[in-house]
Amino acid sequence: QVQLVESGGGLVQAGGSLRLSCAASGRTFSSYAMGWFRQAPGKEREFAAGISRAGATYYADSVKGRFTISRDNAKNTVYLQMNRLKPEDTAVYYCASRDSLVVTASRTAYDFWGQGTQVTVSS
Repeated sequence: QVQLVESGGGLVQAGGSLRLSCAASGRTFSSYAMGWFRQAPGKEREFAAGISRAGATYYADSVKGRFTISRDNAKNTVYLQMNRLKPEDTAVYYCASRDSLVVTASRTAYDFWGQGTQVTVSS
């Protein structure tokens, strides 16, 4: 079992920044690929960013160049730095883990999920 706890969400004006954190339990964090997903009201949960065990990063086109995913295996934490935020980034953001070498954008491939953190971007 892996427990994931997100933090760092909030209300920010368009153009602003937020940094999300996801703290994971367990001693095998470094063996997991991690993903950040988001779900806006009335929409399906979608992939935003992912990081492999080796540290390779992947981004949805909608966030590329504005968001940065990183991980600190010593702290069992994955981060999502979000810059130049737009109102369309408003969503609940979830982190997820999968016991695999690689990242995938498919949400069904992830084994464990956090409870989510709300990000609201005002125009």
